[in-house]
Amino acid sequence: MSAPSTERTVSAAFTAAAWVVVVLVGAIVVFLVALGAPAVGRAGWSFFTVSSWFPDATPARYGIVALVFGTVASSVLALVIALPVALGVALFCVELAPQRTGRWVGYLTDLLAAVPSVVFGLWGVVFLVPALAPVERMIDRAVGFVPLLHSTSGTYGRSIFAAGVVLAVMILPIVAAISREVFRQAPRSHREAAQALGATRWEVIRLAVLPYGRSGIVGAAMLGLGRALGETIAVALVLSATFTVDWHLLEPGGNTIAANIATKFGEAGEHGRQALVASGLVLFAITFVVNAAARAVVRRPRGQR
Repeated sequence: MSAPSTERTVSAAFTAAAWVVVVLVGAIVVFLVALGAPAVGRAGWSFFTVSSWFPDATPARYGIVALVFGTVASSVLALVIALPVALGVALFCVELAPQRTGRWVGYLTDLLAAVPSVVFGLWGVVFLVPALAPVERMIDRAVGFVPLLHSTSGTYGRSIFAAGVVLAVMILPIVAAISREVFRQAPRSHREAAQALGATRWEVIRLAVLPYGRSGIVGAAMLGLGRALGETIAVALVLSATFTVDWHLLEPGGNTIAANIATKFGEAGEHGRQALVASGLVLFAITFVVNAAARAVVRRPRGQR
């Protein structure tokens, strides 16, 4: 086979592979819309305003307000917890640790990504939730005047806060891995210029490394957020599922879209399954927006960052 024909064959194979991905995404969207649209039409605008979940009852009453709140609250909390730790690990591996030590710390951090989510869920419900109870009580006593960090019932356990901590551990390797690669791309000339001006190691990081990787850090954070939004089993095991919008994150209860689908699908009737698919469509839209925003930030020209 001649070189031009080989090049055409390889190009056609790559193009076909790309179109396979496009077709798969399109098929998922068509499936979600086809099965979820009847549930949205049946509920009307109450699908976006009601927090209860009784799609198979008569009369049916269901909506995604509580599910969206729990999904976004636990994921944002996870990002707030994980981002500083991930950046610290990335900076330690790239800027502070000896090369051998930094490489091994990076390997161990990446190993967290290989742990199945069900293992994180079991660890969370058996070990983390009881261990967090005194921590949550201490937080409540110290800053309980902030509604988000106060428990009105005085009980602590399987809360959105606990789910956020589990999710933070799960997204940590993603954010840390991307941040490490971003920091490694910082030009050596920037570091050397800062050192030549008498900058300390921290000043080199603050003036030469962090500004260069700002958009990469934002992209890593958004990708981690997208991962947290779609987590299912770990959250389903940790949360004590309720369908209420409670701004007190230490209060036991809460639910997410993905966890609700996992726990309710087997027992749901025809209308219930359509409602679950409709909620999955909403989750798909949220994660698509988050990941698209991350890609837009990462791909922005460096002069506009």
